[in-house]
Amino acid sequence: MGSTSISLKKLRLGKLKVVRRRLLQRYEHQPFISFLAGLYSCRWKRYQREKTQPGECCCKKWEHVFFLVLISTFCLSLIFLYFWGEAQNDYNDFDWYTYGNVGYWFLWSLLILVVAAVLFTYIAVLLILAVCLLSEGQRLYLHWSHKIGTLLVLVFSAVALAVLSHLWGEEWAAVILSFQVTAPYLHIGAISAMTLMSWPVALYFVRTSRKVCQVIILGPFLSFLILLYLIPLGMYSPCIRNEGTLGQKPVLFGHRGTPLLAPENTKLSFEKTIEQGAVGLETDVTLSYDGIPFLMHDGTLKRTTNVQEVYPNLTNENAAMFTWEALKSLNAGKWFIKDKPFLSMGSLSSEDERLAINQSIYKFSDFLKLANSTKKYVLFDLYRPPMMHPFRDTWVKRTLEVINESAVDPHLILWLPNEARSEVAALAPGFQQTQGKKSPVEELVKSNIVKLNLHYSEMSSDDISTYARANISTNLYVISEPWLFSLAWCSGAHSVTTNAAHILKNLDQPLFLMTPQGYRFMWILSDVISAVLISLIFALHLWREKGFTCCSNNSMLLERELDGSISEESDLKSLPCTPSRSSQNEVLGSVTSA
Repeated sequence: MGSTSISLKKLRLGKLKVVRRRLLQRYEHQPFISFLAGLYSCRWKRYQREKTQPGECCCKKWEHVFFLVLISTFCLSLIFLYFWGEAQNDYNDFDWYTYGNVGYWFLWSLLILVVAAVLFTYIAVLLILAVCLLSEGQRLYLHWSHKIGTLLVLVFSAVALAVLSHLWGEEWAAVILSFQVTAPYLHIGAISAMTLMSWPVALYFVRTSRKVCQVIILGPFLSFLILLYLIPLGMYSPCIRNEGTLGQKPVLFGHRGTPLLAPENTKLSFEKTIEQGAVGLETDVTLSYDGIPFLMHDGTLKRTTNVQEVYPNLTNENAAMFTWEALKSLNAGKWFIKDKPFLSMGSLSSEDERLAINQSIYKFSDFLKLANSTKKYVLFDLYRPPMMHPFRDTWVKRTLEVINESAVDPHLILWLPNEARSEVAALAPGFQQTQGKKSPVEELVKSNIVKLNLHYSEMSSDDISTYARANISTNLYVISEPWLFSLAWCSGAHSVTTNAAHILKNLDQPLFLMTPQGYRFMWILSDVISAVLISLIFALHLWREKGFTCCSNNSMLLERELDGSISEESDLKSLPCTPSRSSQNEVLGSVTSA
């Protein structure tokens, strides 16, 4: 009797140790689930009863709807963040446009970028939490505060995209161009994301018993995955090219000088451009009321001078309606130190800051003398004076007189204004005729056009090559971001107009440059690795969920073992005090089978 009792106690103790060990493993896994559920659902208690069972859906009907809304919000916020991130080349234009409508200066572009990044991060975290919970087989219960937050982000992203597309629709051209350099890397990122998503997809595919549900789960996933695998077949990038086929690095024209280092259209700004090794200077020319050409981009003097202090009643007056005596009395540098117009402005030395503060409006004749002495090309827009201006009809003739008086080398002048082009060509045959829009090659040759000055959104490697074969070079404006400059380089542009000559001059080769063989290897390797991993993930879930002994469901094991221990105790209580040998054998047999 004593030996039998000891044997039963040992068996029961061993069984309880197994149960205790499995319960401990389950308990140790629970805090992770509780943490995920707490962040996603604000439920910080134990979450094990919320686990889905084979054949069950991941969530209730409305939770399923909100999960789809969460995915849609993630995609829309990602599009908006990518759109605004790639628009960085033109942030300055957006900020000054806002300044003109709001009335005071602020880096609105930076504010929008921060807001877009924060909102996208919030939605991305929620989506990652949802995927993790699905991967653990848990039900989804998005907290009402997160539902409200998701809807707000969805509305904000949709409205922001609609408004920016309406007011600044041309910026989508930058986004489309960006795909030519980022698409190979976005492709790999998308494949990686789909590979990670295959874990919960495989889990619910295996657990779903209905064939229709399996098709609904697996069909869209495989369709999108195959599409991703084959996208590179239709992908084009001028920066994917054979070795030795890359053209010369585009030369640089300073856009109103170097406005990242000094106030635009001032002497200091152009001197900085010359220091950075640019081959040309780009500017804007307006005629004063008494016929003196000067450099000014805006229609008014409000943005880049202290006209509000000196002539408060003439703040909104057209710049061309001021005499030169009034213009040269204005300061054209203090605004630069006060407003800091660019996000990427570096800190100025005390000497540069002193010089910037003391800049004045630059006379066109002085500008030409600087360009001639340093042998820099001159590219400029010429603005026609407003009505009631004394030089309203003779502004081109007056500008030509000033150019001739400055004794500048005519070959350095890239004549861009289209007005009276034939008369200008006859009076100044040494000018290099430049046009600001695309035209058939025959028309350009007939008009003696030697250079095209195009917005970067019109960038096309085929057109640039066609014009180059006719000895017509292409200048693209305004390009300040390295990735956009790299794309212009790969497309064959001869020159670019830039705000950042000091940055672009340091690029030794285009960013994202690779050979077709290198890209093909990267593409095929990523596809193969993804396909193998996804296959293994599906196989693993099939193995785990189909009832194999080594990987059976933990909850079923626990229930089995708890039931076994309970039946064991009940059997012990029913044993007689002096059991027979046969009864002992039966008890031992029942315990062993349990």
